[in-house]
Amino acid sequence: MRPLWKGSISFGLVNIPVRLFAATEQKNVKFRYLHEPCRTPVEYRKVCPRCKKEVPLEEIVKGYEYEKGRFVVIEESDLARIPEETTKNIAIVDFVRQEEVDPVYYDRSYFLAPGETGEKAFQLLQQSMAESDMVAVVRIVLRSRQSLGVLRVYEHTLALSTMFYPDEVRSTAGLPAWNREMKVSDSELKMARELIKNLTAPFTPEKYTDEYRKALLEIIEAKIAGEEVYMAPAAQKGEVVDLMEALKASIEATRASAGAETGQKRRKKATVGTA
Repeated sequence: MRPLWKGSISFGLVNIPVRLFAATEQKNVKFRYLHEPCRTPVEYRKVCPRCKKEVPLEEIVKGYEYEKGRFVVIEESDLARIPEETTKNIAIVDFVRQEEVDPVYYDRSYFLAPGETGEKAFQLLQQSMAESDMVAVVRIVLRSRQSLGVLRVYEHTLALSTMFYPDEVRSTAGLPAWNREMKVSDSELKMARELIKNLTAPFTPEKYTDEYRKALLEIIEAKIAGEEVYMAPAAQKGEVVDLMEALKASIEATRASAGAETGQKRRKKATVGTA
C-alpha cells in the first residue's frame, strides 16, 4: 500500500513518525452514462459559462464564496503559510473510553504504520493503549481540512477514524413527527427481547456480503455472455400484520435455525469421535 500522508503522532512531549494508509475501499459497481442512440460515453467538461470555452486544469484556482457571487481566491502560497506542525501532526487531545464515542461521529478509517526511527515509540503507544483499553481523540489535517479523529488499537497496529464535528451531525429534531406515545404490551416486549436473544451472535464481519452487488454482477456477466436475463417479479406491497404474530413467527424461525446449527455441531462431533 502507498501512504497517503506522512507526519507524526504528538504524544505528550514524544513525537512518533508515522505513515497513514487507507483502511477501506469502495467496491461499488460503477456505471458510465451513454448517449442512447449511439451508445457513446457522455463527456463531462469544465466549461466557463462567460468565456464559452473549456477551461484547462492550469487555469483553475480555488475560490471561497463568502457572499452570493463574490469570491476570494486562495493560492497555494496562502496554504503554505499554515505552520507545518499543524498540517503534519496527529495531536492527541484526550484519552476516552471507546464506548463513549457514538458511531454517528465516525467518517473514514485509516491504518497507521511507524515511520523511520519510530518503531519503538509506536509500539509503546500501541501497547499502553491496549492495556488501558482507551482510545485517543486527536486532531489531524487531511486534504486541507482539519478533522477530529479517534486513534485506537486495531489488530497489530493503530487505526485512525476521522470524525464529524458536533455541528456537522444533524439534530434528530428535524425528523418527521411520529407517535412516540405508542404503547406496547408486556408480552410483546418480552417476545421482542427473546427474539433479540435468539439473534445474538459474535460479530464476524466475514459472514456479511454485499448481496446486491453480487446479483448485479451476475446480471452484467450474463449480458456479456449474451444470455437472456429474467427479472424476478416485483414484490407486492406489504400487508399490515399483527405485531404479536410477527414476533412469534420470528422467534420460531430463529429457534429452528439455532436447533439446526446445534444438530449439525452434534453430528460433526459424533463423526469426529468415530473417526
